[in-house]
Amino acid sequence: MERYTLNLEEIVEERTGQLAAEKKRSDELLYQILPQSVANELRLGKFVTPEWFDSVTIYFSDIVGFTELSGSSSPMEVISLLNDLYSNFDSIIETMDVYKVETIGDAYMVVSGLPIRNGSDHAAAICRLSLELRRQIQNFEIRHRPGQKLRLRIGIHTGPCVAGVVGLKMPRYCLFGDTVNVASRMESNGEACKIHISNTTKEILDGSFDLEERGQLNIKGKGVMTTYWLLSEKKTTTELASISTIHMDV
Repeated sequence: MERYTLNLEEIVEERTGQLAAEKKRSDELLYQILPQSVANELRLGKFVTPEWFDSVTIYFSDIVGFTELSGSSSPMEVISLLNDLYSNFDSIIETMDVYKVETIGDAYMVVSGLPIRNGSDHAAAICRLSLELRRQIQNFEIRHRPGQKLRLRIGIHTGPCVAGVVGLKMPRYCLFGDTVNVASRMESNGEACKIHISNTTKEILDGSFDLEERGQLNIKGKGVMTTYWLLSEKKTTTELASISTIHMDV
């Protein structure tokens, strides 16, 4: 009886450990699909109230020439391409103060400033991300098209929006509002290998980035807007001092 009891305890302990491991894996997967706070509310059976955010910055990008590339590639090759590319992008996003909203085909949408507010830092966070993703794609290799390079077109806009969960069976965390539409227009009116930003985003960047005025564009649904190309992030005083020291040592 004592051996039976000990054996039963071992089995229970082992099964409990397996259950905890499975729960951890399922939680990690759920938190990749939804923000953690939202996922926890849904698990408790609660209704997730849509939330208003006064100011966020939204990033949209797509791959220039993707339709032609897809037409001359097999479906498996297209899936492999997008999986390789966006797995690379996702690993970069994990190190930055941004939240990936979704991917639809070759389109990629990211936001900063929600679900966790970060003051006015969201514009700089998205600009840094954009510069890094543009740099990464220049070195990206297409497995079934060695030697061919992808070209990313990026658009950025800052403004208010509402975030909420849509659906019950397969819930999605979605963003709504004019800011989303304008960010999409910044992307669609941009150019290959360039980062197109609105005047609203430019106004809160506090001069920490190098910009080039593109001029005035007639944006569908918004009229004439002054927009800019994001070129680079300016070196900090510490970085400049470090570079100067290196040159002096040489």
